[in-house]
Amino acid sequence: MVRTAIEEEAESSSVTLKPPAIRLYGRQRGHPLRPRQQRLIDESLPRMRFALSDATSPADAFDVRPEQVWLEVGFGGGEHTAAQIAAHPQVGYIASEVFENGLCSLLGRLFPEGEEATAPSPPMLRIWDEDARELLAALPEASLDRLFLMFPDPWPKARHTKRRFVHPGNLPLVARALKPGAVWRVASDDPTYQNWVEEVMAAQTLFDVAAPATTRPDDWAPTRYEAKALAAGRQPLYWSFTRLQGV
Repeated sequence: MVRTAIEEEAESSSVTLKPPAIRLYGRQRGHPLRPRQQRLIDESLPRMRFALSDATSPADAFDVRPEQVWLEVGFGGGEHTAAQIAAHPQVGYIASEVFENGLCSLLGRLFPEGEEATAPSPPMLRIWDEDARELLAALPEASLDRLFLMFPDPWPKARHTKRRFVHPGNLPLVARALKPGAVWRVASDDPTYQNWVEEVMAAQTLFDVAAPATTRPDDWAPTRYEAKALAAGRQPLYWSFTRLQGV
């Protein structure tokens, strides 16, 4: 009998799967920051940061009280975040990223050079630069209207499955923060991760699972990771998981 990846992980742990430990894996810093990037981190990021104390009432963290609150986990180069806040100005958007170069990429889109400390900041955008799971645990129950996970690190080796954000142990954490009927969007071009997502989501009862789209839906913003995947001949998949009522 062929065991699934979930069964193998559960067997190796000898216990029921639990949420992975709150520990960051991978790099938080790449090459040394250039002067412009350092100014963005030192001067712009503090103006945009979503504080842990804001988590008790996330809608109050924005300059104007939003109609909805959305969270993006791992925004990479920031192009998806920038597109979403432009398309949905009534939404309070929390963008989460720990990699400094990614933070600089988004901040560089928002603040002109020389105005890192003075240019107006987007009123409906806040940045969380710590582990997104810590934020999800701190948010009130049913406080998010949408969640995005766009082309996450697939951690393709079998021994690294616990590092994947889509994980049986993380699903209750995600589901608790989402309102009933809220949508969790996930996209990936990695075949190993795609198979893992299908397996994990087929084994849970917190979300309604529809078949993934094979072309980006019209209201999904493009990302550079998607462009790289398509250029390399990889097939992205686009899932929309809906938080079930009363579960």
